[in-house]
Amino acid sequence: MTEETLKVCKKSLPDGQMPNVSAVDQAARWSRELVQMRSRGPGDLQNAMRAIEREYGVDYWTQWALRYRAGRFKDIGTTVFQRLRAAYEAECARQRRRFDHEISIARRVAGPAHDAVRQAEALLEDSRTTRGVQKTFSQE
Repeated sequence: MTEETLKVCKKSLPDGQMPNVSAVDQAARWSRELVQMRSRGPGDLQNAMRAIEREYGVDYWTQWALRYRAGRFKDIGTTVFQRLRAAYEAECARQRRRFDHEISIARRVAGPAHDAVRQAEALLEDSRTTRGVQKTFSQE
């Protein structure tokens, strides 16, 4: 082998080809936020991760590794990434429905013209128009 065949050529990727956030970092963020949305308090992380595993099919140990050992991941499989993304979107939709229910209760108690009700409705409408997954990680 000659020296020329062993040389490595480093090429930069054009702008816009790589996302600002790596897939592993995004998956770890989705996993943390999913657990936060499902937990009932500081000591409920394991139960929340088990519930996510049952409901969405995201393995408990994958969630655990993304939470506590994310730095060791160099890459993440597309199946895991897509499951986390779908779980995150479904949980956000669930949280929006819960919030909508809370707003309807507040509307009945305080009236639709109350300042807090109007602000909550505006926040809910904003969450419907700007989906969290699209803002944080766009696929090209």
